Amino acid sequence: MDQAQALELERVVAAARDSLTDEMVGRLSATAAEGMDLLDKVNRSGVAGALPAISQLVANGDLERLVHLARTYGAAQDSLTDEMVARLAGTAAESLALMDRLNRAGLDRLVGSIERLADVLERTLGALEAANRTMSGEPAATGGMGGAWSLLRQAENQETLRFLLAFGRAFRKG
Repeated sequence: MDQAQALELERVVAAARDSLTDEMVGRLSATAAEGMDLLDKVNRSGVAGALPAISQLVANGDLERLVHLARTYGAAQDSLTDEMVARLAGTAAESLALMDRLNRAGLDRLVGSIERLADVLERTLGALEAANRTMSGEPAATGGMGGAWSLLRQAENQETLRFLLAFGRAFRKG
């Protein structure tokens, strides 16, 4: 190092010494202490363990979507006026009151009746399908009084006719 460089270095050191006042040194040490405190809090919070997941969110673009979702939620929250909240609460209360009235009015009985009706309809449709299959496999009726007499002599057919007549009477009384 030559003399000119040494002289220049001495001037730089002197200028640095002159610029470092007690106030400046105090501010620098306070800033360093705050930085160390912040770093300590970050280390104790476990954020370091979340960094891989955050990195993946950034890489996938999911972090940006989460930010947009948070902004949308915030905008929705900001747009809800007191009147809107009151109307929503009123609608919810009316809905609950309606459900309570339906429950008291015998909703369980109504559901039970509907289930029984569905069962009757299912059995009726099953019987109609079975009768259709049976009839499609049998020869055509011969007709006349002899054929009718043959049908009426069978006990099963007589019971069926009695059932149909009882059903017809009950249906007419309605």
